[in-house]
Amino acid sequence: MSGKKATLTIGDKSLDLPVHSGTMGPDVIDVKDVLSNGYFTYDPGFMATSACESKITFIDGDKGILLHGGYPIEQLAEKSDYLETCYLLLNGELPNAAQKEDFVSRVMNHTMVHEQLQFFYRGFRRDAHPMAVMCGVVGALSAFYHDNLDINDPEHRRIAAIRLIAKMPTMAAMSYKYSAGQPFMYPRNDLGYAENFLHMMFATPCADYKVNPIVARAMDRIFVLHADHEQNASTSTVRLTGSTGANPYACIAAGIAALWGPSHGGANEAVLKMLDEIGDVSKLDDFIKRVKDKNDSTKLMGFGHRVYKNFDPRAKVMKQTCDEVLTALGIHDPQLELAMKLEEIALNDEYFVSRKLYPNVDFYSGIILKAIGIPTSMFTVIFALGRTPGWIAHWLEMHSAPYKISRPRQLYTGPVQRDFVPMDKR
Repeated sequence: MSGKKATLTIGDKSLDLPVHSGTMGPDVIDVKDVLSNGYFTYDPGFMATSACESKITFIDGDKGILLHGGYPIEQLAEKSDYLETCYLLLNGELPNAAQKEDFVSRVMNHTMVHEQLQFFYRGFRRDAHPMAVMCGVVGALSAFYHDNLDINDPEHRRIAAIRLIAKMPTMAAMSYKYSAGQPFMYPRNDLGYAENFLHMMFATPCADYKVNPIVARAMDRIFVLHADHEQNASTSTVRLTGSTGANPYACIAAGIAALWGPSHGGANEAVLKMLDEIGDVSKLDDFIKRVKDKNDSTKLMGFGHRVYKNFDPRAKVMKQTCDEVLTALGIHDPQLELAMKLEEIALNDEYFVSRKLYPNVDFYSGIILKAIGIPTSMFTVIFALGRTPGWIAHWLEMHSAPYKISRPRQLYTGPVQRDFVPMDKR
């Protein structure tokens, strides 16, 4: 607590509310005492409400800053890798060499899923959206690993964390293979995390898949850049679900369901759909005019961000990675050329620059994933895969200290109390 107080005046009554200061960011007014005085606070969308205390990730949207454990995302994406970032999120510190080797070994030793899990996939239609499949199979893990579901046991929580990080690439690749009608590929623990995922996605029993190291590094960076993003909708869903005492697999499945929304994890998929609707470069000027027309409902997807009022710091790294992948693969795709032209216009057009509508991480990640050969329907699945350690870190943090079940309040505007009217008198 900072020692400062905020005074809330309601009629002739005043309440002194404590003010808490974090290590970074704005001070927070503690409003829980308003309840005992007969009031709720009102904040639709939780635009100015801190629902928890956390040490994991810090965002300053005005300055375009994203820190994990105090480390800038740009440094982690350039100098670290995904599993090292996972360790940081889960433990609060970067590992030394021995700690990282042990952590990587533990993760890679859990990449297999129970053989019977494959029958869950066969219960879905082949054309089912992979995110629908992931909601089901991740939640089903609690039926296979019910031996370690005591959320009050720190060791059980640690085992669940490792299992989820390890098995998500396997289950994600299986969802793709099933939709494509191809055999499931077992994980190869001699490969790195991103390499192993690409192997399970694109290899077949009759044709080995040589993983391009530039593509593998790009995939690893995509995972790093999506690993955590503070109290976003899906992370808040995981925390809220976890506050009920639900098992970790159910909590992560709830996070996947929340991420599926087009305003959240589905944004990179929406970018490709937007490019499909534009068609080609010759129609771009007309599209831009419609975006600028306030009477037109046309939206520019992949630009701007709810949190960042400046350039998305993840987008800077993703753009560099995008350029590397397109150059390495020598791809000449009309849709990708259209995306690059749209980027050029947005970065130089005063209309977009003045409104700070810069390309965000979703714009570039969609282009990279398409270039690699990953179908659009899998984009949000890969987002979920990358975000898993962030979800788990917040779940672990919540369970490491006393907590209460989450119970938001409401401003009720429905009918006042009234008596039931029999059917013949209505």
